[in-house]
Amino acid sequence: MLGRVEITALLDGTHPFPVHDVMTRNETMPGGDRKAVKLAESHPGRADAVLAASDLAAPVEGSINAFLVNTGDRLILIDSGAGSLYGACCGHLLENLRASGYRPEQIDEIYLTHLHADHVGGIAPEGKPAFANATIRVNQKDLDYWLDAKNENEAPKFLKPMFEGDRASLKPYRESGQLKPFSEGQELSPGIRAIPTPGHTPGHTSYEVSSEGQTLLVWGDLVHVAPIQFPDPAVTVTYDSNPLSAELERTAAFARAARTSTWIAAAHIAFPGIGHIRSVDGRFEWLPANYTTVLKPTND
Repeated sequence: MLGRVEITALLDGTHPFPVHDVMTRNETMPGGDRKAVKLAESHPGRADAVLAASDLAAPVEGSINAFLVNTGDRLILIDSGAGSLYGACCGHLLENLRASGYRPEQIDEIYLTHLHADHVGGIAPEGKPAFANATIRVNQKDLDYWLDAKNENEAPKFLKPMFEGDRASLKPYRESGQLKPFSEGQELSPGIRAIPTPGHTPGHTSYEVSSEGQTLLVWGDLVHVAPIQFPDPAVTVTYDSNPLSAELERTAAFARAARTSTWIAAAHIAFPGIGHIRSVDGRFEWLPANYTTVLKPTND
């Protein structure tokens, strides 16, 4: 519970995250410019050492989390998982939604952090809309980028399936008029505000949920591998559209959350991905939430 708002973490699935292939780091080049360089090349062995300290090894099994916000008046799903776009590993959000006591047709709105496959695919597995009554909200900047044929033609080969997945996932909602993009910084519903956090994608957005003095920030892909990126926010991924901006947004989000004790709900931190951030000797650390069983009163 966040004040009077109920937050439910929903696991879409886990998949092996290829740390050595996709993790980069922003390095200062001769001449002073900064650019993303493959982490395994700029710092050989660092990723393996950091992961080993957390009893992990590459490839790291990465969670794909989404979050259901029950305000009492509305049901709002933030991100939707991969649906059918990642294969058998994932696409379990709908069954976990039902296991949580909700039905897809009850969802009023879906707020997407960005339009990568593992966040948008769940709205329409196999191209069929899964949420008949939901309005889909996404930052206009992300929509403009991912539905542009010129951008698709110029994108690296590994990103092209993202464009295809976006078109298939969004198509039924565009045709029905249920896709409604928003401008940056809007309050989308009472107590929920869109916070621009660009870098991973042009319109990457986090969502600030507030109730009774408590705040939760639901971010998408500010973090992919927590043990590596919390101590070193300069570590980026090849999927970042602007690695330098991604680093700046990540560092600022870490510092703000540590300073204000804001709750964080993260897409790719080990399920359920809810916790706090603290700063210790200039390094950031992740503190997972501690859960309590709440017993309902009986009629005895």
